[in-house]
Amino acid sequence: MSVLVFESHLLVHTEVKAYQCSHCDKAFKHNNALTIHMRIHTGEKPYQCSQCKKVFTSNSYLTNHMQIHTGDKPFQCSLCDKAFTNKKHFTNHMRIHTGEKPYQCINCKKAFTKNANLTLHMRIHTGEKPYQCSQCDKAFSDKSSLTRHLRIHTGEKPYQCIHCDKVFTDNSNLTRHMRIHMEEKPYYCSQCGKDFTRKSSFIEHMSVHAGVIPYQCSHCDKAFTRNSNLEIHTRIHTEEKSYHCKQCDKAFTRNSDLTQHMRIHTGEKPYQCSLCDKSFTQNSHLKRHTRIHTG
Repeated sequence: MSVLVFESHLLVHTEVKAYQCSHCDKAFKHNNALTIHMRIHTGEKPYQCSQCKKVFTSNSYLTNHMQIHTGDKPFQCSLCDKAFTNKKHFTNHMRIHTGEKPYQCINCKKAFTKNANLTLHMRIHTGEKPYQCSQCDKAFSDKSSLTRHLRIHTGEKPYQCIHCDKVFTDNSNLTRHMRIHMEEKPYYCSQCGKDFTRKSSFIEHMSVHAGVIPYQCSHCDKAFTRNSNLEIHTRIHTEEKSYHCKQCDKAFTRNSDLTQHMRIHTGEKPYQCSLCDKSFTQNSHLKRHTRIHTG
């Protein structure tokens, strides 16, 4: 073993992280770990799959990916019928059965089954947002949030409902939408008997019973049961309009307002009256119209 390799190995037994990232505050014990990390900032993915041309930042990610094509799952759970392509996923899965959460936050003592989840959580405390949008000045703590955000700019909606022609920017919105067709409402209030399709709506509803309105506007005296509603409200004060129409120069504070506006250009009227042949661009217009029939 060379002196260089031996010295590198000794860092495993210490807390020394000698290799510092020049773009963020991360540091690493080994230079090769820093090299792989730097590819987050540079976007470099030098390892390409020969089967589907997908690219990766490290050879180990490529090796794991190749097992999708081979179907090889050598790591079998002895407590259920699940099997995994790599040991890391197998180890994480086993913690579901054992309840083990070895990765603990030093700030709030919250614990996690995976180190990656702890890393994401720590950004709540540090405020770090390493994933920068190339189209606007927004930044995000995790890559998936950036991917979802970019669809605002591209207009991409890759998740389509199999029951109707609705499409969505992310899978969670599609899952919530599907409950309309299935009439599934898994979130039940034990205090009043109401049930909800979305967990966020249920939590908001429970705040009504508790009398808690935790999200306070820093510009005025308004308060909200949900953080997302506070964020939308704050745009009134900041005059931020992130949602831009590609057909004209209009911009909106909410994605739902942009969706409604786009129907002017497309002529789409998705809200159909069940009592006559009229249809409308907005649900509120349909409700007003229905009163003509019901009195």
